[in-house]
Amino acid sequence: MQDEVPDGMRDGMQDEMQDGMQVNSRRVRLQKLLAERGVCSRRQGEEWIRAGRVRVNGVVVTELGTKVDPAADRVEVDGRPLPPASASYVYVMLNKPPLVLTTWHDPRGRPTVRHLVEAQRPDLPRLFPVGRLDWDSEGLLLLTNDGELAFRLMHPRYEVAKTYRVTVGSPVSDRELARLAQGVELEDGPTRPAKVERKGEREFLLTIREGRNRQVRRMCQAIGHEVVRLVRVAEGPLRLGHLPSGRLRLLTPREVAALRRAVQLGETGSRRE
Repeated sequence: MQDEVPDGMRDGMQDEMQDGMQVNSRRVRLQKLLAERGVCSRRQGEEWIRAGRVRVNGVVVTELGTKVDPAADRVEVDGRPLPPASASYVYVMLNKPPLVLTTWHDPRGRPTVRHLVEAQRPDLPRLFPVGRLDWDSEGLLLLTNDGELAFRLMHPRYEVAKTYRVTVGSPVSDRELARLAQGVELEDGPTRPAKVERKGEREFLLTIREGRNRQVRRMCQAIGHEVVRLVRVAEGPLRLGHLPSGRLRLLTPREVAALRRAVQLGETGSRRE
């Protein structure tokens, strides 16, 4: 359905905090370096390290706590050296249509967001999605090669709000919407209070600051309704607006700056808008 906190992120939460404190050290955690160089997300980097696909100075590394010096150590993935530090970050907003996977590669050959990006902007580097939208969900999806920004946007610590336009299969009462706003009990625990705004007999806006798997759909099931359409219309300071389904656009410098402020990152001089 929607954003979920990546499975490997729990292991990386404390890593990220520690990394942020070591501003005077040249050494960085290996998975963070992979993300910063734009070869993968930090979560995928952790998976590659565990799988033995990453070498440092010719030695296979499988420990997630490994730190390297980007200026002195030779890091390879599948035998190929990392690309040099990116001179430009790319930030793309995509209006993901339904029946498209939120991934850059699918072994089964199903349609992915990569196909949409490459069809419209073949000049862009490899990007990775920030969070997820399910196969049958639609709307705002951010893609970037800025690994640190992506990591923070998905990190529960920063509580980035996400708003969804929800359409259910039967009329929903004010009392049921109030239950959503107060929080409902799910099998993995109660949800936090949410913001709800009615838009019609069967339609409403729901804003949450969590990212559990298929959370919006499960919240609606908890009040007795099945979701028939789910569209993410906002994430943090970003708004989907009138971007057509399946189309993308580059973020403006103002939007990038607003995103960085939302996750307590300063301005960066290495952007490409």
